Amino acid sequence: MSAANHFPRIVFMGSPSFAVPILEHLAERYNVIGVVTQPDRPAGRGNKLTSPPVKEVAERLALPYIQPTRLSEPTAIRQLETWRPDLIVLAAFGQILKPNVLNLPPHGCINVHASLLPRWRGAAPIAAAILHGDPETGITIMKMDEGIDTGPILRQQATPILDSDNSLTLSARLADLGARLLLETLPDYLEGKIVPREQDHQQATYAPMLKKEQGELDFHQPAIHLWRKVRAFYPWPSAFTYLNGKHLIVHEASALEVEHNYPIGQTVRYQKKAAIATARGLLELIKVQPSGKNPISGSDLINGYRDWGKIVLPDYGKGLSKTSS
Repeated sequence: MSAANHFPRIVFMGSPSFAVPILEHLAERYNVIGVVTQPDRPAGRGNKLTSPPVKEVAERLALPYIQPTRLSEPTAIRQLETWRPDLIVLAAFGQILKPNVLNLPPHGCINVHASLLPRWRGAAPIAAAILHGDPETGITIMKMDEGIDTGPILRQQATPILDSDNSLTLSARLADLGARLLLETLPDYLEGKIVPREQDHQQATYAPMLKKEQGELDFHQPAIHLWRKVRAFYPWPSAFTYLNGKHLIVHEASALEVEHNYPIGQTVRYQKKAAIATARGLLELIKVQPSGKNPISGSDLINGYRDWGKIVLPDYGKGLSKTSS
């Protein structure tokens, strides 16, 4: 009999790409009897109804799944009770579990969280770690309670944050790390060999869900802070500014820590590079996307704007009132 047919019966809860390798590896080794994921939602320019990545995996692996808007829906609770899981595993599920779910499986509910708790509890721990210049982050396997990422820790593993990392690349690396750490943790946890360790709640920091308007670049900040924001907000919700009144997404940038006397927000040709003057240093624009167009390089941006070097970008916050067509 394969390992996948062995005890325990596990229900998996998750939705985004981060959760995909975790579900895939879990299903290879354990008996995943059901999957709970978010409903299909409109996405892209055409608002086409799109399935969450975890649903696509469930279909490929022929795993039963449900897509409740809220886990508290009676039909969702009935399905969980019908499945009778011994354990529930979560990864980026995005909903708080109520006691009737937390207490349903004999082995409780455990979460694969993308930070070194208690640092960066909440919905956007990967972006928060990059945005705040953390030298490292990691994965925490925790036993869930009624709070937001407040439960006791079962196991943790750290990984460095590279200068080349953005939220997309770091998320992929953490997902793989999370899958491995979960499989290393489960045998000892199920056999009662791990004593859960209480978090130091006094050291907790929070990473709330990102909003699109938070991506606007404030050139009154140092270039290194803006560079972190560009990386933290890629690929969503994206860092942006306004160029000649039109929305300009910044996909990739670099902090040039050079002294200058330019006005804040001044466009600069620096060694043939497209840059913007900030409170300290210059922000080089490596890859941008003008409104309604495909992404282009910084050199292409200069070529497209002959007056680059004379344009002053809008003050932070004032750009929101400008046209973005």
